[in-house]
Amino acid sequence: MSNKIIIINGPNLNLLGEREQSQYGSCSFKDLKDICAKKSKELGLNLEFTQSNIEGELVNLIQVSRKNFDGIIINAAAFTHTSIAIRDALSIFKKPIIELHISNIYKREEFRHKSLISDVATGGIFGLGIDGYILAIISMQKLLKNEN
Repeated sequence: MSNKIIIINGPNLNLLGEREQSQYGSCSFKDLKDICAKKSKELGLNLEFTQSNIEGELVNLIQVSRKNFDGIIINAAAFTHTSIAIRDALSIFKKPIIELHISNIYKREEFRHKSLISDVATGGIFGLGIDGYILAIISMQKLLKNEN
């Protein structure tokens, strides 16, 4: 493989720029995708950027990623707090995983304080807005460089 990474986005992230701008900012999902593609290219990473509102689709995507990608950056959104299935799929990945959240889940409602995926992730970025995606891409590039 050649430094192939996937950014997986969970439910409602397709509505970035439209929903709760106080939490998520005004950047659209398409703009975020373009920003991530540009940064990945600068760093020599091959990027796939995806989103689904359906838990099972995310599980399938993570499972397929084991053979097709060197690292996962995941913003599981609300599934972070509820999906044992996504957690279990990530635990099988066995390559670098970065958990990412635009907002700081630990400064929000109490039910968001528990992440079911943090313990299987290599690291996490929380509360830095869309800049967190750029930091995650940079961090993933460094992780892959150290592993190769």
